[in-house]
Amino acid sequence: MTEQTRPQTEIDRLAEAHLDAVVALSPMEATYLGVAGLDDRMDDLSVEGIRALRDQSASTLAELDRLVPQDDTDRVTAAALRERLGLEVEQADLVLEGRAPVDLNVIASSPQAIRDIFDIMGKDTDEQWGNVVARLDAVPNAVQQYIDALRWSAERGQVVPRRQVVAVAEQCRDQAGEEASTFDALLREAQDRPEQLRTHLRTAVTGAKQAFAALAAYLEEELAPQAPESDACGRELYALRSRSFLGATIDVEETYRWGQEELARITRMMEETAEQVRPGASVKEAVALLDEDPAYQLDGTDALREWMQVKADEAVAQLADVHFDVPGPVQRIECMIAPSQTGGIYYTGPSEDFSRPGRMWWSVPKGVTRFSTWRELTTVYHEGVPGHHLQIGQTVYRSELLNRWRRLASWTSGHGEGWALYSEWLMADLGYMEDPGNRMGLLDAQSLRAARVVLDIGVHCGFDAPEEVGGGPWTYDKAWEFLNNHVNMDEGFVRFELDRYLGWPGQAPAYKIGERLWLELRDEVREREGDAFDLKAFHRRALDVGGVGLDTLRAAVLGEL
Repeated sequence: MTEQTRPQTEIDRLAEAHLDAVVALSPMEATYLGVAGLDDRMDDLSVEGIRALRDQSASTLAELDRLVPQDDTDRVTAAALRERLGLEVEQADLVLEGRAPVDLNVIASSPQAIRDIFDIMGKDTDEQWGNVVARLDAVPNAVQQYIDALRWSAERGQVVPRRQVVAVAEQCRDQAGEEASTFDALLREAQDRPEQLRTHLRTAVTGAKQAFAALAAYLEEELAPQAPESDACGRELYALRSRSFLGATIDVEETYRWGQEELARITRMMEETAEQVRPGASVKEAVALLDEDPAYQLDGTDALREWMQVKADEAVAQLADVHFDVPGPVQRIECMIAPSQTGGIYYTGPSEDFSRPGRMWWSVPKGVTRFSTWRELTTVYHEGVPGHHLQIGQTVYRSELLNRWRRLASWTSGHGEGWALYSEWLMADLGYMEDPGNRMGLLDAQSLRAARVVLDIGVHCGFDAPEEVGGGPWTYDKAWEFLNNHVNMDEGFVRFELDRYLGWPGQAPAYKIGERLWLELRDEVREREGDAFDLKAFHRRALDVGGVGLDTLRAAVLGEL
Protein backbone atom coordinates (compact mmCIF):
# COMPACT_ATOMS: atom_id res chain seq x y z
CA MET A 1 0.00 0.00 0.00
CA THR A 2 0.96 3.61 -0.34
CA GLU A 3 1.94 5.50 2.79
CA GLN A 4 -0.41 7.83 4.65
CA THR A 5 0.14 11.42 3.49
CA ARG A 6 -3.07 13.07 4.61
CA PRO A 7 -3.15 13.79 8.37
CA GLN A 8 -5.67 11.59 10.18
CA THR A 9 -8.68 13.48 11.49
CA GLU A 10 -11.13 12.87 14.31
CA ILE A 11 -13.67 11.62 11.78
CA ASP A 12 -11.09 9.18 10.38
CA ARG A 13 -10.39 7.89 13.87
CA LEU A 14 -14.10 7.50 14.58
CA ALA A 15 -14.64 5.56 11.34
CA GLU A 16 -11.72 3.25 12.08
CA ALA A 17 -12.84 2.73 15.68
CA HIS A 18 -16.25 1.78 14.31
CA LEU A 19 -14.67 -0.76 11.96
CA ASP A 20 -12.67 -2.26 14.84
CA ALA A 21 -15.83 -2.59 16.92
CA VAL A 22 -17.83 -4.13 14.07
CA VAL A 23 -15.27 -6.81 13.25
CA ALA A 24 -14.99 -7.66 16.95
CA LEU A 25 -18.76 -8.21 16.94
CA SER A 26 -18.64 -10.01 13.57
CA PRO A 27 -15.49 -12.13 13.18
CA MET A 28 -16.86 -13.57 9.94
CA GLU A 29 -16.93 -10.04 8.52
CA ALA A 30 -13.31 -9.66 9.68
CA THR A 31 -12.34 -12.76 7.69
CA TYR A 32 -14.20 -11.55 4.62
CA LEU A 33 -12.51 -8.14 4.83
CA GLY A 34 -9.07 -9.66 5.40
CA VAL A 35 -8.71 -8.25 8.93
CA ALA A 36 -6.44 -10.66 10.82
CA GLY A 37 -6.76 -12.11 14.30
CA LEU A 38 -10.40 -13.21 14.52
CA ASP A 39 -10.54 -16.22 12.20
CA ASP A 40 -11.07 -18.70 15.04
CA ARG A 41 -14.41 -17.20 16.13
CA MET A 42 -18.03 -17.12 15.02
CA ASP A 43 -20.54 -14.27 15.12
CA ASP A 44 -23.18 -13.97 17.81
CA LEU A 45 -26.31 -14.76 15.77
CA SER A 46 -28.74 -14.17 18.60
CA VAL A 47 -31.13 -11.26 18.95
CA GLU A 48 -28.60 -9.73 21.32
CA GLY A 49 -26.03 -9.98 18.56
CA ILE A 50 -28.35 -7.99 16.28
CA ARG A 51 -28.86 -5.45 19.06
CA ALA A 52 -25.12 -5.10 19.70
CA LEU A 53 -24.39 -4.28 16.06
CA ARG A 54 -27.31 -1.86 15.97
CA ASP A 55 -26.14 -0.07 19.12
CA GLN A 56 -22.60 0.19 17.80
CA SER A 57 -23.86 1.97 14.69
CA ALA A 58 -26.08 4.27 16.74
CA SER A 59 -23.19 5.12 19.05
CA THR A 60 -20.93 6.01 16.13
CA LEU A 61 -23.63 8.22 14.61
CA ALA A 62 -24.10 10.04 17.91
CA GLU A 63 -20.36 10.68 18.16
CA LEU A 64 -20.22 11.81 14.53
CA ASP A 65 -22.74 14.56 15.26
CA ARG A 66 -20.21 16.12 17.63
CA LEU A 67 -17.39 16.27 15.09
CA VAL A 68 -16.61 18.90 12.46
CA PRO A 69 -15.26 17.79 9.04
CA GLN A 70 -11.78 19.13 8.33
CA ASP A 71 -11.68 18.69 4.55
CA ASP A 72 -13.53 17.23 1.56
CA THR A 73 -12.46 13.68 2.46
CA ASP A 74 -13.98 14.11 5.90
CA ARG A 75 -17.19 15.40 4.37
CA VAL A 76 -17.49 12.29 2.22
CA THR A 77 -16.71 10.03 5.17
CA ALA A 78 -19.33 11.74 7.32
CA ALA A 79 -21.96 11.51 4.59
CA ALA A 80 -21.15 7.83 3.97
CA LEU A 81 -21.25 6.98 7.68
CA ARG A 82 -24.59 8.71 8.16
CA GLU A 83 -26.09 6.98 5.12
CA ARG A 84 -24.75 3.46 5.73
CA LEU A 85 -25.03 3.34 9.53
CA GLY A 86 -28.37 5.11 9.54
CA LEU A 87 -29.79 2.37 7.34
CA GLU A 88 -28.27 -0.31 9.56
CA VAL A 89 -30.01 1.18 12.60
CA GLU A 90 -33.30 1.59 10.73
CA GLN A 91 -33.32 -2.01 9.51
CA ALA A 92 -32.24 -3.47 12.85
CA ASP A 93 -34.96 -1.52 14.64
CA LEU A 94 -37.60 -3.12 12.40
CA VAL A 95 -36.45 -6.55 13.57
CA LEU A 96 -35.96 -5.63 17.23
CA GLU A 97 -39.36 -3.95 17.40
CA GLY A 98 -41.08 -6.96 15.86
CA ARG A 99 -41.95 -5.22 12.58
CA ALA A 100 -39.75 -7.32 10.26
CA PRO A 101 -38.41 -10.89 10.48
CA VAL A 102 -34.88 -12.04 11.19
CA ASP A 103 -33.20 -12.53 7.80
CA LEU A 104 -33.58 -15.92 6.16
CA ASN A 105 -33.18 -16.36 2.41
CA VAL A 106 -31.53 -18.65 -0.11
CA ILE A 107 -28.41 -16.56 -0.75
CA ALA A 108 -27.40 -14.03 1.90
CA SER A 109 -28.49 -14.99 5.39
CA SER A 110 -26.74 -16.71 8.28
CA PRO A 111 -26.87 -20.30 6.94
CA GLN A 112 -25.04 -19.27 3.75
CA ALA A 113 -22.60 -17.06 5.66
CA ILE A 114 -21.63 -19.94 7.94
CA ARG A 115 -21.31 -22.30 4.99
CA ASP A 116 -19.28 -20.01 2.76
CA ILE A 117 -16.84 -18.48 5.25
CA PHE A 118 -14.77 -21.66 5.28
CA ASP A 119 -14.06 -21.36 1.55
CA ILE A 120 -12.09 -18.16 1.94
CA MET A 121 -10.23 -18.88 5.19
CA GLY A 122 -6.46 -19.30 5.02
CA LYS A 123 -5.40 -22.96 4.96
CA ASP A 124 -1.68 -22.81 4.17
CA THR A 125 -0.35 -23.58 7.67
CA ASP A 126 -1.26 -25.75 10.63
CA GLU A 127 -2.00 -22.57 12.60
CA GLN A 128 -4.53 -21.48 9.99
CA TRP A 129 -6.08 -24.93 10.05
CA GLY A 130 -6.32 -24.54 13.82
CA ASN A 131 -8.48 -21.47 13.18
CA VAL A 132 -10.68 -23.50 10.83
CA VAL A 133 -11.18 -26.17 13.48
CA ALA A 134 -11.88 -23.62 16.22
CA ARG A 135 -14.46 -21.85 14.07
CA LEU A 136 -16.07 -25.16 13.13
CA ASP A 137 -16.30 -26.01 16.83
CA ALA A 138 -18.28 -22.80 17.30
CA VAL A 139 -20.82 -23.57 14.55
CA PRO A 140 -23.30 -25.54 16.70
CA ASN A 141 -23.63 -22.70 19.22
CA ALA A 142 -24.00 -20.11 16.44
CA VAL A 143 -26.68 -22.19 14.72
CA GLN A 144 -28.60 -22.56 17.97
CA GLN A 145 -28.42 -18.79 18.50
CA TYR A 146 -29.84 -18.32 15.04
CA ILE A 147 -32.67 -20.79 15.67
CA ASP A 148 -33.49 -18.94 18.89
CA ALA A 149 -33.53 -15.61 17.00
CA LEU A 150 -35.86 -17.00 14.33
CA ARG A 151 -38.14 -18.39 17.03
CA TRP A 152 -38.12 -15.06 18.89
CA SER A 153 -39.08 -13.27 15.68
CA ALA A 154 -41.82 -15.79 14.88
CA GLU A 155 -43.33 -15.32 18.33
CA ARG A 156 -43.85 -11.68 17.33
CA GLY A 157 -45.57 -12.69 14.12
CA GLN A 158 -42.57 -12.09 11.87
CA VAL A 159 -41.57 -14.95 9.57
CA VAL A 160 -40.12 -14.78 6.06
CA PRO A 161 -42.15 -16.30 3.19
CA ARG A 162 -42.57 -20.05 3.21
CA ARG A 163 -40.75 -20.51 -0.08
CA GLN A 164 -37.53 -19.23 1.51
CA VAL A 165 -37.92 -21.35 4.63
CA VAL A 166 -38.39 -24.54 2.62
CA ALA A 167 -35.54 -23.78 0.22
CA VAL A 168 -33.06 -22.95 2.99
CA ALA A 169 -34.07 -26.12 4.82
CA GLU A 170 -33.09 -28.06 1.70
CA GLN A 171 -29.75 -26.22 1.57
CA CYS A 172 -29.15 -27.17 5.19
CA ARG A 173 -29.97 -30.81 4.43
CA ASP A 174 -27.32 -30.70 1.70
CA GLN A 175 -24.75 -29.39 4.17
CA ALA A 176 -25.70 -32.09 6.66
CA GLY A 177 -25.32 -34.81 4.02
CA GLU A 178 -22.28 -36.49 2.56
CA GLU A 179 -22.11 -35.50 -1.08
CA ALA A 180 -22.39 -31.71 -1.42
CA SER A 181 -21.27 -30.56 2.02
CA THR A 182 -18.86 -27.67 2.37
CA PHE A 183 -17.80 -29.19 5.65
CA ASP A 184 -16.78 -32.50 4.06
CA ALA A 185 -14.76 -30.51 1.52
CA LEU A 186 -12.60 -29.34 4.43
CA LEU A 187 -11.68 -32.94 5.21
CA ARG A 188 -10.45 -33.39 1.66
CA GLU A 189 -8.43 -30.17 1.82
CA ALA A 190 -6.75 -31.21 5.06
CA GLN A 191 -5.51 -34.62 3.89
CA ASP A 192 -1.84 -33.68 4.30
CA ARG A 193 -2.17 -32.18 7.78
CA PRO A 194 -1.05 -33.87 11.06
CA GLU A 195 -3.26 -36.70 12.29
CA GLN A 196 -4.12 -34.95 15.56
CA LEU A 197 -5.41 -31.91 13.68
CA ARG A 198 -7.39 -34.08 11.25
CA THR A 199 -8.93 -36.00 14.14
CA HIS A 200 -10.13 -32.77 15.75
CA LEU A 201 -11.30 -31.56 12.34
CA ARG A 202 -13.38 -34.70 11.77
CA THR A 203 -15.09 -34.18 15.13
CA ALA A 204 -15.74 -30.51 14.36
CA VAL A 205 -17.12 -31.35 10.91
CA THR A 206 -19.51 -33.86 12.47
CA GLY A 207 -20.72 -31.25 14.94
CA ALA A 208 -21.26 -28.64 12.23
CA LYS A 209 -23.20 -31.07 10.05
CA GLN A 210 -25.37 -32.13 12.98
CA ALA A 211 -26.09 -28.45 13.68
CA PHE A 212 -27.21 -27.92 10.09
CA ALA A 213 -29.40 -31.02 10.31
CA ALA A 214 -31.01 -29.53 13.42
CA LEU A 215 -31.54 -26.22 11.64
CA ALA A 216 -33.16 -28.00 8.69
CA ALA A 217 -35.49 -29.85 11.04
CA TYR A 218 -36.46 -26.63 12.83
CA LEU A 219 -37.16 -24.85 9.57
CA GLU A 220 -39.24 -27.70 8.16
CA GLU A 221 -41.14 -28.73 11.27
CA GLU A 222 -41.59 -25.52 13.25
CA LEU A 223 -41.01 -22.42 11.13
CA ALA A 224 -42.49 -23.45 7.76
CA PRO A 225 -46.01 -24.01 9.16
CA GLN A 226 -45.95 -20.42 10.51
CA ALA A 227 -44.59 -18.85 7.32
CA PRO A 228 -46.80 -16.78 4.98
CA GLU A 229 -47.39 -17.99 1.43
CA SER A 230 -47.03 -14.57 -0.22
CA ASP A 231 -43.56 -13.75 -1.52
CA ALA A 232 -44.10 -9.98 -1.75
CA CYS A 233 -42.59 -7.76 0.95
CA GLY A 234 -44.78 -4.73 0.14
CA ARG A 235 -43.96 -1.31 -1.20
CA GLU A 236 -43.01 0.35 2.11
CA LEU A 237 -40.43 -2.25 3.12
CA TYR A 238 -39.22 -2.50 -0.48
CA ALA A 239 -38.35 1.20 -0.50
CA LEU A 240 -36.11 0.69 2.54
CA ARG A 241 -34.49 -2.44 1.13
CA SER A 242 -33.85 -0.74 -2.21
CA ARG A 243 -32.27 2.25 -0.51
CA SER A 244 -30.03 -0.03 1.54
CA PHE A 245 -28.66 -1.71 -1.58
CA LEU A 246 -28.35 1.43 -3.70
CA GLY A 247 -27.48 4.19 -1.33
CA ALA A 248 -30.01 6.18 -3.32
CA THR A 249 -33.78 6.64 -3.47
CA ILE A 250 -35.50 5.73 -6.72
CA ASP A 251 -38.96 6.22 -8.14
CA VAL A 252 -40.04 2.58 -8.29
CA GLU A 253 -42.84 3.19 -10.81
CA GLU A 254 -40.52 5.02 -13.21
CA THR A 255 -37.81 2.40 -12.69
CA TYR A 256 -40.30 -0.40 -13.38
CA ARG A 257 -41.14 1.20 -16.73
CA TRP A 258 -37.46 1.84 -17.50
CA GLY A 259 -36.62 -1.80 -16.73
CA GLN A 260 -39.10 -2.98 -19.35
CA GLU A 261 -37.74 -0.51 -21.91
CA GLU A 262 -34.15 -1.55 -21.20
CA LEU A 263 -35.05 -5.22 -21.48
CA ALA A 264 -36.68 -4.59 -24.88
CA ARG A 265 -33.54 -2.74 -26.05
CA ILE A 266 -31.28 -5.61 -25.02
CA THR A 267 -33.60 -8.16 -26.65
CA ARG A 268 -33.30 -6.31 -29.97
CA MET A 269 -29.51 -6.38 -29.66
CA MET A 270 -29.60 -10.11 -28.95
CA GLU A 271 -31.68 -10.69 -32.07
CA GLU A 272 -29.14 -8.73 -34.13
CA THR A 273 -26.29 -10.75 -32.63
CA ALA A 274 -28.08 -14.05 -33.29
CA GLU A 275 -28.15 -13.07 -36.95
CA GLN A 276 -24.36 -12.75 -36.82
CA VAL A 277 -23.99 -16.19 -35.23
CA ARG A 278 -26.00 -17.69 -38.09
CA PRO A 279 -28.16 -15.80 -40.58
CA GLY A 280 -31.82 -16.42 -39.82
CA ALA A 281 -31.19 -17.89 -36.36
CA SER A 282 -33.41 -16.96 -33.42
CA VAL A 283 -31.77 -16.10 -30.09
CA LYS A 284 -32.55 -19.58 -28.73
CA GLU A 285 -31.10 -21.21 -31.84
CA ALA A 286 -27.96 -19.08 -31.67
CA VAL A 287 -27.45 -19.98 -28.01
CA ALA A 288 -27.76 -23.69 -28.83
CA LEU A 289 -25.20 -23.32 -31.66
CA LEU A 290 -22.75 -21.53 -29.37
CA ASP A 291 -23.14 -24.16 -26.66
CA GLU A 292 -22.16 -26.86 -29.16
CA ASP A 293 -19.30 -24.96 -30.79
CA PRO A 294 -15.96 -26.57 -29.81
CA ALA A 295 -14.26 -23.18 -30.07
CA TYR A 296 -16.00 -22.10 -26.87
CA GLN A 297 -15.73 -25.33 -24.86
CA LEU A 298 -13.64 -26.10 -21.78
CA ASP A 299 -13.48 -29.52 -20.16
CA GLY A 300 -12.78 -29.80 -16.44
CA THR A 301 -12.34 -27.30 -13.61
CA ASP A 302 -8.55 -27.11 -14.10
CA ALA A 303 -9.10 -25.86 -17.66
CA LEU A 304 -11.74 -23.42 -16.42
CA ARG A 305 -9.46 -21.97 -13.74
CA GLU A 306 -6.55 -21.64 -16.17
CA TRP A 307 -8.74 -19.93 -18.78
CA MET A 308 -10.11 -17.51 -16.18
CA GLN A 309 -6.59 -16.67 -15.01
CA VAL A 310 -5.31 -16.07 -18.55
CA LYS A 311 -8.22 -13.79 -19.42
CA ALA A 312 -8.00 -11.90 -16.14
CA ASP A 313 -4.25 -11.34 -16.54
CA GLU A 314 -4.70 -10.24 -20.16
CA ALA A 315 -7.25 -7.63 -19.10
CA VAL A 316 -4.89 -6.23 -16.46
CA ALA A 317 -1.96 -6.09 -18.88
CA GLN A 318 -3.94 -4.42 -21.65
CA LEU A 319 -5.93 -1.92 -19.57
CA ALA A 320 -3.38 -0.79 -16.96
CA ASP A 321 -2.01 2.71 -17.59
CA VAL A 322 -4.01 2.95 -20.82
CA HIS A 323 -7.66 3.13 -19.81
CA PHE A 324 -7.26 2.85 -16.02
CA ASP A 325 -4.76 3.49 -13.27
CA VAL A 326 -4.07 0.03 -11.84
CA PRO A 327 -1.74 0.19 -8.80
CA GLY A 328 1.03 -2.42 -8.66
CA PRO A 329 -0.45 -4.70 -5.96
CA VAL A 330 -3.83 -4.59 -7.72
CA GLN A 331 -2.30 -5.99 -10.89
CA ARG A 332 -2.28 -9.41 -9.19
CA ILE A 333 -5.52 -11.37 -9.17
CA GLU A 334 -5.99 -15.07 -8.41
CA CYS A 335 -8.69 -17.17 -10.05
CA MET A 336 -9.91 -19.97 -7.82
CA ILE A 337 -12.18 -23.00 -7.90
CA ALA A 338 -13.98 -22.95 -4.55
CA PRO A 339 -13.79 -26.17 -2.50
CA SER A 340 -17.56 -26.05 -1.97
CA GLN A 341 -19.91 -26.86 -4.84
CA THR A 342 -22.75 -24.39 -4.40
CA GLY A 343 -22.79 -22.88 -7.91
CA GLY A 344 -21.87 -19.28 -7.11
CA ILE A 345 -19.35 -17.01 -8.83
CA TYR A 346 -18.03 -14.22 -6.64
CA TYR A 347 -15.10 -11.97 -5.77
CA THR A 348 -13.28 -11.52 -2.48
CA GLY A 349 -11.12 -8.46 -2.00
CA PRO A 350 -7.48 -8.39 -0.96
CA SER A 351 -6.47 -8.13 2.66
CA GLU A 352 -5.47 -4.64 3.68
CA ASP A 353 -1.76 -5.50 3.38
CA PHE A 354 -2.31 -7.40 0.08
CA SER A 355 -0.76 -10.56 1.54
CA ARG A 356 -4.05 -12.14 0.46
CA PRO A 357 -4.69 -11.03 -3.13
CA GLY A 358 -8.05 -10.26 -4.63
CA ARG A 359 -9.65 -13.48 -5.83
CA MET A 360 -12.28 -14.50 -8.35
CA TRP A 361 -14.05 -17.65 -7.12
CA TRP A 362 -16.12 -20.19 -9.01
CA SER A 363 -17.99 -22.70 -6.87
CA VAL A 364 -18.70 -25.29 -9.55
CA PRO A 365 -21.78 -27.46 -8.89
CA LYS A 366 -21.15 -31.15 -8.37
CA GLY A 367 -21.03 -33.08 -11.65
CA VAL A 368 -20.52 -30.04 -13.89
CA THR A 369 -17.38 -30.52 -15.99
CA ARG A 370 -18.11 -28.67 -19.25
CA PHE A 371 -18.04 -24.90 -19.57
CA SER A 372 -18.83 -22.46 -22.39
CA THR A 373 -16.44 -19.53 -22.57
CA TRP A 374 -18.84 -17.46 -24.68
CA ARG A 375 -21.03 -17.12 -21.61
CA GLU A 376 -18.25 -16.36 -19.17
CA LEU A 377 -15.83 -13.86 -20.69
CA THR A 378 -18.08 -11.03 -19.55
CA THR A 379 -18.04 -12.58 -16.04
CA VAL A 380 -14.24 -12.36 -15.97
CA TYR A 381 -14.45 -8.63 -16.74
CA HIS A 382 -17.25 -8.24 -14.16
CA GLU A 383 -15.36 -9.94 -11.33
CA GLY A 384 -11.83 -8.96 -12.36
CA VAL A 385 -10.53 -5.88 -14.18
CA PRO A 386 -12.09 -3.43 -14.81
CA GLY A 387 -14.86 -4.77 -12.53
CA HIS A 388 -14.76 -5.68 -8.86
CA HIS A 389 -11.02 -6.34 -8.62
CA LEU A 390 -10.04 -2.91 -9.89
CA GLN A 391 -12.78 -1.16 -7.96
CA ILE A 392 -12.19 -2.89 -4.61
CA GLY A 393 -8.44 -3.33 -4.95
CA GLN A 394 -7.86 0.32 -5.81
CA THR A 395 -9.95 1.37 -2.81
CA VAL A 396 -7.98 -0.91 -0.45
CA TYR A 397 -4.75 0.50 -1.89
CA ARG A 398 -5.58 4.17 -1.22
CA SER A 399 -4.32 4.31 2.36
CA GLU A 400 -2.83 7.75 1.72
CA LEU A 401 -6.32 9.08 1.08
CA LEU A 402 -8.95 6.92 2.77
CA ASN A 403 -9.35 5.62 6.30
CA ARG A 404 -9.71 1.87 6.91
CA TRP A 405 -13.51 1.95 7.11
CA ARG A 406 -13.69 3.71 3.73
CA ARG A 407 -11.19 1.26 2.23
CA LEU A 408 -12.59 -1.97 3.62
CA ALA A 409 -16.17 -1.70 4.84
CA SER A 410 -18.29 0.93 3.09
CA TRP A 411 -19.42 -1.42 0.30
CA THR A 412 -22.78 -0.75 -1.33
CA SER A 413 -24.31 -3.14 -3.89
CA GLY A 414 -25.51 -0.40 -6.23
CA HIS A 415 -22.05 1.13 -6.33
CA GLY A 416 -20.13 -2.15 -6.58
CA GLU A 417 -22.39 -4.20 -8.81
CA GLY A 418 -23.37 -1.15 -10.83
CA TRP A 419 -19.69 -0.49 -11.55
CA ALA A 420 -19.16 -4.14 -12.53
CA LEU A 421 -22.01 -3.97 -15.08
CA TYR A 422 -20.74 -0.61 -16.30
CA SER A 423 -17.36 -2.34 -16.76
CA GLU A 424 -18.89 -5.12 -18.88
CA TRP A 425 -20.36 -2.58 -21.31
CA LEU A 426 -17.14 -0.58 -21.26
CA MET A 427 -15.16 -3.63 -22.40
CA ALA A 428 -17.58 -3.97 -25.30
CA ASP A 429 -17.11 -0.28 -26.11
CA LEU A 430 -13.33 -0.80 -26.07
CA GLY A 431 -13.62 -3.60 -28.62
CA TYR A 432 -13.17 -6.65 -26.39
CA MET A 433 -16.54 -8.24 -27.20
CA GLU A 434 -16.59 -8.08 -31.00
CA ASP A 435 -16.78 -11.86 -31.37
CA PRO A 436 -20.52 -12.66 -31.81
CA GLY A 437 -20.41 -15.45 -29.24
CA ASN A 438 -18.77 -13.35 -26.56
CA ARG A 439 -21.12 -10.48 -27.33
CA MET A 440 -24.09 -12.81 -26.98
CA GLY A 441 -22.73 -13.78 -23.57
CA LEU A 442 -22.60 -10.13 -22.54
CA LEU A 443 -26.14 -9.50 -23.79
CA ASP A 444 -27.54 -12.67 -22.23
CA ALA A 445 -26.14 -11.65 -18.86
CA GLN A 446 -27.48 -8.13 -19.30
CA SER A 447 -30.89 -9.52 -20.24
CA LEU A 448 -31.01 -11.36 -16.92
CA ARG A 449 -30.06 -8.19 -15.04
CA ALA A 450 -32.73 -6.13 -16.79
CA ALA A 451 -35.41 -8.82 -16.42
CA ARG A 452 -34.92 -8.94 -12.69
CA VAL A 453 -35.40 -5.19 -12.35
CA VAL A 454 -38.88 -5.76 -13.73
CA LEU A 455 -39.63 -8.94 -11.83
CA ASP A 456 -38.23 -7.82 -8.46
CA ILE A 457 -39.97 -4.45 -8.38
CA GLY A 458 -43.17 -5.80 -9.90
CA VAL A 459 -43.60 -8.70 -7.48
CA HIS A 460 -42.66 -6.89 -4.28
CA CYS A 461 -44.44 -3.61 -5.03
CA GLY A 462 -47.59 -5.19 -6.45
CA PHE A 463 -47.43 -3.73 -9.97
CA ASP A 464 -49.16 -5.44 -12.89
CA ALA A 465 -47.08 -7.98 -14.78
CA PRO A 466 -46.10 -7.30 -18.42
CA GLU A 467 -48.58 -8.28 -21.10
CA GLU A 468 -46.19 -10.95 -22.43
CA VAL A 469 -47.12 -13.10 -19.41
CA GLY A 470 -50.78 -12.06 -19.31
CA GLY A 471 -50.65 -8.87 -17.26
CA GLY A 472 -52.51 -8.64 -13.95
CA PRO A 473 -51.01 -9.57 -10.58
CA TRP A 474 -47.64 -11.32 -10.57
CA THR A 475 -47.61 -15.00 -9.61
CA TYR A 476 -44.76 -17.47 -9.31
CA ASP A 477 -45.76 -19.04 -12.62
CA LYS A 478 -45.77 -15.67 -14.39
CA ALA A 479 -42.39 -14.83 -12.89
CA TRP A 480 -41.01 -18.17 -14.07
CA GLU A 481 -42.38 -17.68 -17.58
CA PHE A 482 -41.01 -14.15 -17.70
CA LEU A 483 -37.50 -15.25 -16.72
CA ASN A 484 -37.55 -18.10 -19.21
CA ASN A 485 -38.50 -15.66 -21.95
CA HIS A 486 -35.37 -13.61 -21.30
CA VAL A 487 -32.73 -15.92 -19.80
CA ASN A 488 -30.90 -18.69 -21.65
CA MET A 489 -29.50 -20.71 -18.77
CA ASP A 490 -30.02 -24.07 -17.07
CA GLU A 491 -33.33 -24.55 -15.28
CA GLY A 492 -31.65 -25.15 -11.92
CA PHE A 493 -29.81 -21.84 -12.11
CA VAL A 494 -32.91 -19.93 -13.15
CA ARG A 495 -35.04 -21.53 -10.39
CA PHE A 496 -32.44 -20.48 -7.83
CA GLU A 497 -32.30 -16.96 -9.28
CA LEU A 498 -36.07 -16.62 -8.99
CA ASP A 499 -36.01 -17.77 -5.37
CA ARG A 500 -33.22 -15.26 -4.76
CA TYR A 501 -35.26 -12.34 -6.07
CA LEU A 502 -38.32 -13.39 -4.10
CA GLY A 503 -36.35 -13.67 -0.87
CA TRP A 504 -33.90 -10.76 -1.10
CA PRO A 505 -36.00 -7.74 -2.15
CA GLY A 506 -34.17 -4.85 -3.79
CA GLN A 507 -30.76 -6.49 -4.18
CA ALA A 508 -30.85 -7.96 -7.68
CA PRO A 509 -32.09 -4.73 -9.36
CA ALA A 510 -29.20 -2.86 -7.72
CA TYR A 511 -26.87 -4.15 -10.45
CA LYS A 512 -28.73 -2.63 -13.38
CA ILE A 513 -29.99 0.43 -11.52
CA GLY A 514 -26.47 1.01 -10.22
CA GLU A 515 -25.13 0.80 -13.76
CA ARG A 516 -27.74 3.35 -14.83
CA LEU A 517 -26.68 5.77 -12.10
CA TRP A 518 -22.97 5.30 -12.94
CA LEU A 519 -23.72 6.11 -16.60
CA GLU A 520 -25.76 9.16 -15.61
CA LEU A 521 -22.91 10.40 -13.41
CA ARG A 522 -20.35 9.93 -16.20
CA ASP A 523 -22.58 11.78 -18.67
CA GLU A 524 -23.14 14.63 -16.22
CA VAL A 525 -19.41 15.04 -15.63
CA ARG A 526 -18.76 14.90 -19.41
CA GLU A 527 -21.37 17.62 -20.00
CA ARG A 528 -19.88 19.83 -17.27
CA GLU A 529 -16.29 19.43 -18.45
CA GLY A 530 -16.87 19.51 -22.20
CA ASP A 531 -13.69 19.09 -24.24
CA ALA A 532 -11.64 18.79 -21.04
CA PHE A 533 -13.40 15.54 -20.06
CA ASP A 534 -11.01 12.60 -19.74
CA LEU A 535 -12.53 9.15 -19.22
CA LYS A 536 -9.50 7.66 -17.47
CA ALA A 537 -9.36 10.63 -15.08
CA PHE A 538 -13.10 10.27 -14.39
CA HIS A 539 -12.67 6.61 -13.51
CA ARG A 540 -9.75 7.36 -11.18
CA ARG A 541 -11.58 10.22 -9.46
CA ALA A 542 -14.80 8.23 -8.99
CA LEU A 543 -13.10 5.04 -7.79
CA ASP A 544 -10.98 7.00 -5.33
CA VAL A 545 -14.19 7.87 -3.47
CA GLY A 546 -14.54 4.21 -2.49
CA GLY A 547 -17.64 2.04 -2.20
CA VAL A 548 -20.10 4.59 -0.83
CA GLY A 549 -23.80 4.85 -1.59
CA LEU A 550 -24.61 6.20 -5.01
CA ASP A 551 -26.05 9.52 -3.81
CA THR A 552 -22.89 10.10 -1.79
CA LEU A 553 -20.74 9.13 -4.79
CA ARG A 554 -22.53 11.58 -7.05
CA ALA A 555 -22.25 14.43 -4.56
CA ALA A 556 -18.55 13.67 -3.94
CA VAL A 557 -17.62 13.54 -7.63
CA LEU A 558 -19.59 16.70 -8.42
CA GLY A 559 -18.25 18.56 -5.38
CA GLU A 560 -21.68 19.04 -3.84
CA LEU A 561 -21.06 17.86 -0.26
